Amino acid sequence: MTATQPKTAQPTLAAESRPPKLTVVTGGGRGIGAAICRRLAAEGHDVVVGYRNDAAAADRVASDIRAAGRRALTVAVDTTDESSVIALFERAAELGIVTGLVNNAGSVCAVGTLADNDLAAIRRDLDVNLVGVLACAKYAIRAMTPTGGGAIVNISSAAATLGSAGSYVHYAAAKAGVDALTVGLAKEVAALGIRVNAVAPGTIWTDFHQDPQRPARVAETVPLGRAGQPEEIAGAVAWLLSDDAGYATGTVIRVAGGL
Repeated sequence: MTATQPKTAQPTLAAESRPPKLTVVTGGGRGIGAAICRRLAAEGHDVVVGYRNDAAAADRVASDIRAAGRRALTVAVDTTDESSVIALFERAAELGIVTGLVNNAGSVCAVGTLADNDLAAIRRDLDVNLVGVLACAKYAIRAMTPTGGGAIVNISSAAATLGSAGSYVHYAAAKAGVDALTVGLAKEVAALGIRVNAVAPGTIWTDFHQDPQRPARVAETVPLGRAGQPEEIAGAVAWLLSDDAGYATGTVIRVAGGL
């Protein structure tokens, strides 16, 4: 006689009765964030493009989203300012029920060794790279809880485990905090129907770096022999927000070319 595992009925929601996917992306106007917005639009998401300063870049991304047949809204936001984050989610609610958040906004104002760096710039980086993630996650949870849940994807970094010695150890420390937050928060909100995961990119070709040629310089240390492209990160984010990732929470997906 073969023992069989008891079947547990799982609640299902017909696709036609589910709310449209509406995802908030911070730092969505450029680089990895812009690639994420465009990929999500292709995957059927309406997108709120959060940006800090470059309204023109955010508008271009929004135009691409609309060209893909999805709705888009651009919102200026300082993720380190609670009132600004509250306003972001209030604006997002104008489009509908928020089902996703991508915490992508990041900062590397301070570059170099710790001993030679400016503490005010370090604090600014820590605020954006960790406190801003906490703030946006807080209000995303509040938006998602009454409506049956959703998914949060935090953009971490391979630096969290590599340390980024000589460049920005404080940035690596903040991203290690993002990884810890991802694991703990996933457990905290699982019963609310909210999944929390992270993607940890390696060095990616964007204008995020103060040295525009840093990706080329780093390439020789990468097992795959090159820096990554923003679209390669966007694909991982899109999967974590999809129904295919319904059993994934508390995980960090490393997309770093082997580092």
